[in-house]
Amino acid sequence: MDSEPYTSRRDWIAIVVGLILPTVVTLAYFILAASAPPLVQQLTYGIAKTGQFLFPILWVMLFQRRRPQLWPWSAAGVPIGLVFGLIVAASMWLGYHFLLQKVAFFIAAEDQIRAKIAGMNLETPTVFLGIGIFYSLIHSLLEEYYWRWFVFGQLSERTSLSTAIVVSSLGFMAHHVLVLGTYFGFFSPITWLFSLCIAVGGGVWAWLYHRTGSLLGPWLSHLLVDAAIFVIGYQIAFQSP
Repeated sequence: MDSEPYTSRRDWIAIVVGLILPTVVTLAYFILAASAPPLVQQLTYGIAKTGQFLFPILWVMLFQRRRPQLWPWSAAGVPIGLVFGLIVAASMWLGYHFLLQKVAFFIAAEDQIRAKIAGMNLETPTVFLGIGIFYSLIHSLLEEYYWRWFVFGQLSERTSLSTAIVVSSLGFMAHHVLVLGTYFGFFSPITWLFSLCIAVGGGVWAWLYHRTGSLLGPWLSHLLVDAAIFVIGYQIAFQSP
């Protein structure tokens, strides 16, 4: 019996799981566990995220019987990645300081952001800084490995480049909708505007990964954007009145 159709169906199932798993993870730790004690929230986050990031590498090794190829990394995409990351980070910082700080819907969201920081027991500057460094350096790399190397990579082997970019980027956007919707409302235009911006960023990083075959440029770009988010978060948590 030919196993190729079975293998193809099985790999498509893995792609679908890869697309929706981060949304399930975010639902678990960010929404369902939101009222739980900080330790429970942290454990939920740690267990769920570990499962998410182990899934791609285990799938490729155990079911596709392939040796994962994450390296070598090329510096070819680094200039584009850095320029894009700096433009986005600067736009976020300027937008926050000269516009969003004064807008009613964002002022209201700041209280919810502080409550989430307290709920996760991140309310001291040192702890928050440590989490910010982890997210900027490590979590951004893990997300690039997950979304660009695995989800986009698997899609690009089976669909057109444009389809792979659009589908993987919408998947990348989806779990951010839960976070933004919690703060701004799920029917708020700003939630969907910010979410679409995230999808565009994911599309740029997927294109850059396809162009260079390297995660280095997308990772450094993603790192800068995440760093800007935590700089703004720090100002909201510890410097806002």
